[in-house]
Amino acid sequence: MPGKGLDKEKAKAGASLVSGGRLLGLDVGSRRIGIAVSDPLGITAQGLETLQRRNKRFDLQALEEVIRKYEVREIVVGLPLRMSGAEGTQSEKMQVFADDLRKRFSLPVHLWDERLTSAEANRLLRETELSIEKRAKAVDRMAAILILQSFMESRR
Repeated sequence: MPGKGLDKEKAKAGASLVSGGRLLGLDVGSRRIGIAVSDPLGITAQGLETLQRRNKRFDLQALEEVIRKYEVREIVVGLPLRMSGAEGTQSEKMQVFADDLRKRFSLPVHLWDERLTSAEANRLLRETELSIEKRAKAVDRMAAILILQSFMESRR
């Protein structure tokens, strides 16, 4: 099942629940960032427009607008692990990205195991009537939804 969290992240997630506000889920890639937000109660996740990355300044500014608009109180970033659970180069990049988010927004940022979320997103989208082109654009958003939904479910 995609999104099984890291034990230490699960512990932190439950301990750092901030009342009020929404959670922001991010599926960060080199070209795009899939974005999802929770409902105000933190029960369901909905996808937002996928962010086409340009540079660090642009990306953080765009995320700041989302954080303000949706009154985000916590951020969940997908952590790409190898199938063995080991961390690799991409995992290290996400840890740096998460640190950048913490410094910029002073919000709790959780890294969440995202293994298989893109594959699951592709599978779900293949079952729709979307064209191949539209499906490709929706994969990052769907992966962000799956990451965020899995994180929220772990808190229940």
